Amino acid sequence: VQLQASGGGLAQAGDSLRLSCAASGRSFSRYTMGWFRQYPGKGREFVGGISGGSDGSTECTDSVKDRFTVSRDNAKNTVYLQMGTLKPEDTAAYYCAAAWRFGIAWSDMTAYDYWGQGTQVTVSS
Repeated sequence: VQLQASGGGLAQAGDSLRLSCAASGRSFSRYTMGWFRQYPGKGREFVGGISGGSDGSTECTDSVKDRFTVSRDNAKNTVYLQMGTLKPEDTAAYYCAAAWRFGIAWSDMTAYDYWGQGTQVTVSS
């Protein structure tokens, strides 16, 4: 599985952006997909995720829960991170990841088997 993240860019506080992560390979719908972000000089942190299979449940970290939404289109092998009411502290490199196992801990980076390259989001005040 190869993952290609896109959609990052420059935004102003209060704007919205939608990140996309396109996956190649088979059985995309089976994978649990996660979004992480990384600040300069810091480790990656979980942002949001969506389960695979028939579950389709979603989870977002508290700091973005009322502003960000994760969704997927299995027909397009794509997962999205819809980001609303952006804040300067959302400025980071955003990464998508795919996990084959069910029931993973969302924030457990070791549970994800594949990672995309980052897409930079910069929010100005």
